[in-house]
Amino acid sequence: MLKDSTVLITGGGGSVGRAMISRLLEEDVGVVRVFDNNEPGLSKLAADFDDDRLRYLAGDIRDEGRLARAMEDVDVVVHTAAMKHVDICEYNPFEAVQTNAVGLQNVVDAAIDANVDRVVFTSSDKAVNPANTMGTTKLLGEKLITAGNKHAGDRDIRFATVRFGNVINSSQSVIPLFKEQIREGGPVTLTDPRMTRFFLTYDDVTDLVTSAIEQTEGGEIFVHKMPAVKIEDLAQALIEVYAPEYGHDPEDIDIEVVGRRLGETFHEEIMTERETNRAVENETLYAVLPETVEGEGYLSHDGLDGFSDAESVTRSTAQAETLSRSEIESFLMDNGVTEGSS
Repeated sequence: MLKDSTVLITGGGGSVGRAMISRLLEEDVGVVRVFDNNEPGLSKLAADFDDDRLRYLAGDIRDEGRLARAMEDVDVVVHTAAMKHVDICEYNPFEAVQTNAVGLQNVVDAAIDANVDRVVFTSSDKAVNPANTMGTTKLLGEKLITAGNKHAGDRDIRFATVRFGNVINSSQSVIPLFKEQIREGGPVTLTDPRMTRFFLTYDDVTDLVTSAIEQTEGGEIFVHKMPAVKIEDLAQALIEVYAPEYGHDPEDIDIEVVGRRLGETFHEEIMTERETNRAVENETLYAVLPETVEGEGYLSHDGLDGFSDAESVTRSTAQAETLSRSEIESFLMDNGVTEGSS
């Protein structure tokens, strides 16, 4: 599916976009078009990647004309461009709608008009029973992507969604913040000791996206099976690992509880209870099939090869068995978080 193809990554200058660039180049794609409204980010990518298969396109998904031109002769679209920070979206809801909903609709329309083969939208677990603006716009985005399969008419294009938890060491996770606070000698700021989150690695992310590209029949939501972490335990594990490397005694690094931010939730969910009734799974992934009704289904769907009915889904970090501190330390070390920290 990917070999020799032309792939467009929207928001390609972000951390997920970077990871996808590396993965796609390994998959022997023909061309990767990196589309972003951040000119310095594109410039840095050009300096970091020495590969003549990459094209750097400045543009914004709010601009229908620019997006249409960028999508000419594209086979696969990976849509990562979004406003992703909960607090910023909460303070700027009109802008979040323009980017995360209207911009996504532009992507859907442009992909249909360009006869693209596959579109994968990167959503968030915050779209499940959303409690904030960011999650609400992501849920609407999922609905638009599913609708794209009908909106396309008789064109042979498939739209699918992937839901992420927190990507370890990404700019949206707490890990870079905690590391910097430990470097400065503390305190490490914790919004609430009850907070729990799902985490996945960049390898998990790229596996999830490529699996969705290759396996979608149209309209599914793919989710990687992820470990759950109590954020207070994550903070303690990072203190144990990093404080000595930064010349501090772990006992001297305090944890300060500062209170929940606007729109922040205690726990995260990967699926609603209703969605579990349509969920299938394989060894590493869940897939929520689109809702259908016999004779009048919104979409028809015959199931996914290699997936079977999900027997038990841990929907929320509130229900999940969280990693111990030693398991968290091992998780961090196995995924390179502790390398090159001093």
